[in-house]
Amino acid sequence: MNTFLDFGGAPRILFLARSGDAVRAQLGGAALSAVQAGALRDDVSTDEITPVRIMSHYDDRLARFPYTGFTTDDGQRPIAAGAVQAAGFQVTVAGRRYGKGSSREHSPAAEKLAGIRLVIAESFERIYRQNADNIGLFTSTDFGLVERLQRGEAIPVDELVAGRDALAAAILRSGGLLAFGRAHLRDAKPVAGPTASRPLTLFEKIVQRHLLHTPVTPDAPQPGEGCFVRADWRFIHEYYTGMAAHMLHAGFGRPLALRDPDSIVVFEDHTSYVEESPAHAGSPLLPNMHAMCEAQRAFAREYGLRQHRTLTEAEASADDGGNVAGISHAMMAEHYALPGQLVAGTDSHTPHSGALGCVAFGVGTTDMANAFVTGAVRLTMPQVLKVDLQGTLPAGVAAKDVVLHLLRLPGIRAGGGVGKVFEFGGPALAALSTDERATLTNMTAELGGLTGIVAPDAETVRFLRERRGIEFHVAPWMRSDEGAAYSEVIEVDCTALSPMVARPGDPGNGMPLHEVQDRVRVDIAYGGSCTAGKREDFDHYHAVLAWGLQRGLRVPPHVRLYLQYGTTAVRDYCVERGYDRTFAAAGARMLQPSCGACANCGPGSSTDASQVTVSAINRNFPGRSGPGQVWLASPATVMASALAGELVSFAELQARAAGG
Repeated sequence: MNTFLDFGGAPRILFLARSGDAVRAQLGGAALSAVQAGALRDDVSTDEITPVRIMSHYDDRLARFPYTGFTTDDGQRPIAAGAVQAAGFQVTVAGRRYGKGSSREHSPAAEKLAGIRLVIAESFERIYRQNADNIGLFTSTDFGLVERLQRGEAIPVDELVAGRDALAAAILRSGGLLAFGRAHLRDAKPVAGPTASRPLTLFEKIVQRHLLHTPVTPDAPQPGEGCFVRADWRFIHEYYTGMAAHMLHAGFGRPLALRDPDSIVVFEDHTSYVEESPAHAGSPLLPNMHAMCEAQRAFAREYGLRQHRTLTEAEASADDGGNVAGISHAMMAEHYALPGQLVAGTDSHTPHSGALGCVAFGVGTTDMANAFVTGAVRLTMPQVLKVDLQGTLPAGVAAKDVVLHLLRLPGIRAGGGVGKVFEFGGPALAALSTDERATLTNMTAELGGLTGIVAPDAETVRFLRERRGIEFHVAPWMRSDEGAAYSEVIEVDCTALSPMVARPGDPGNGMPLHEVQDRVRVDIAYGGSCTAGKREDFDHYHAVLAWGLQRGLRVPPHVRLYLQYGTTAVRDYCVERGYDRTFAAAGARMLQPSCGACANCGPGSSTDASQVTVSAINRNFPGRSGPGQVWLASPATVMASALAGELVSFAELQARAAGG
């Protein structure tokens, strides 16, 4: 017997239109047709669905906040807190790549709690759609549903899940992942023996070694099919733990029986500077942030979980060096992940560890909550895309420039990388350090991919030995087989690349810096984040600033420069080499390890729409780091721009100093 998504008549439909007038008209009570709504917004990010400032809420209070960061073409944010719920909207319609960006499950949760039961979009980002499945929020790419809904037609659930993989359909029919997991995953066992005889990619080999047998998933999943895997490591941070604990205790009672708790790591890495965050300081939300952090600490204490806390500046000054902390996914690469392993974390930049030759991908809160109690992590088997980095990177061109080049490719901008694995290889890749490789795998999140991966080699062995004191031997199987199938091969002539930037609004707005026509005045320069808070990133920061100091250059008075370490190990590395003295002499404010301004949760965020930031972070979605305009760039370009007071490459700054 078929079930239906029945609204009892025509539902209220919210078209997330590019036109501010169209959105405001709907909020005022107008019921628009698709034609009247006009062009729809593409690339609606989770930062816009649920801005970071409200992520301290992890319960029913989220209902007030969907789309409160949504920006129309006129630069306005017309959807106020409570507006969606008050207007009674039940369906949302948008353009392509809906839900890109952060893995925060707060976004679909806020939508569902506000009354949204169906989201229709041209395409969806992987994590967003999986999170929606996991909480029972329906999604569809069928725009023919709009007219049918406006006629008051009930839509069969079978139709809504048609074309989805069997696992996604089963989860939606179950009402969500936790109910599904309770019924099917408690006794999941490893798949016995190899599941494929054809040549395999490294990603496929690692997944094969971690596959779980369940009554409802195939033992040899093909691309597009759902499965469950065992993770060697599961990690979570403070924006997710309270929500996970809330749903687990509500569904299973307490105490919980956590599966393999020794493989769970808890990080407090986003909120160390929340008291100085322009988005939070002095606001009524600040107590909620503290309560959110305490909810995580209480959960970790209750279940004896391993946890790492980043330090405030006051705490850092009293630290005896025993604290080992930092941004979660950077910490995983520094202390936990190993080649051939599988890592799942509640952050879209979990692929950072793929630089070591492991499979590492981000999941949402319900996925992690389910994994805590069942040990099983949901995965839709992806296609693997190969990025062949040919040639040699010119002096002054870094991995960040390579990613910004990839992001501007028309196929990637159109969503060609969504849900795929990016396997990086080629001679230019082989010449990169592990820190630089991590920039590539980290930013597969912006490319839309499930993860990025680099086959381990001698450089990986060096990194593990020198950074972690591990003597690791790369097994012969830890590479892609000759003849392995790829959905696409993207060849990049690295020799032809030059310093890149991404214009404000989206990481895909990339362009060579020399093509920027106007001089762009810079008010804020920020170096840090998981993408650019590593040792070699700080080598670049130091090299540029030391060069400037030798020529009498300091950061001009109108520019504020912030440098934020990714981990305590990076901080200690910089102090040992005296970098901190150079940074202070140049006029930088140094910040302890934390996500900080990258997540709009610390110093370095803009406070006014007129401000322009040049940043080494990974995302510049509207509102991501404050109301101002954010240009993305490599570490060297950020530092050169800080010294010049305007957007400029290090090479151009050097030419100016030489009189060229």
